[in-house]
Amino acid sequence: MAMQRTSLLIKQQAGSTLDPTVKGACIPEALRNFDALPDSANVRLPVVTGVFACSPATVWRRVKKGTLPAPRKLSEGITAWNVGQIRQALKGEAWE
Repeated sequence: MAMQRTSLLIKQQAGSTLDPTVKGACIPEALRNFDALPDSANVRLPVVTGVFACSPATVWRRVKKGTLPAPRKLSEGITAWNVGQIRQALKGEAWE
């Protein structure tokens, strides 16, 4: 029980909220508000996996294949995708 409570606190501190429809599911705040984000915003891997409904491994395979835009390295250990490019990929448009 204490471990679950700690896990919940860590998820809440990371800026995520729990989806009441899925027990234990964590939805990043940026994914919940994806439509409201400006095209210049950046999102991390959990949001990209949520938008495309796939695993992190699939996201990286699609980046390598060229069907998803490549992420930007913002700093050491911080990789993010441009929201405008993600929207273009969702529409099937080129993002360059």
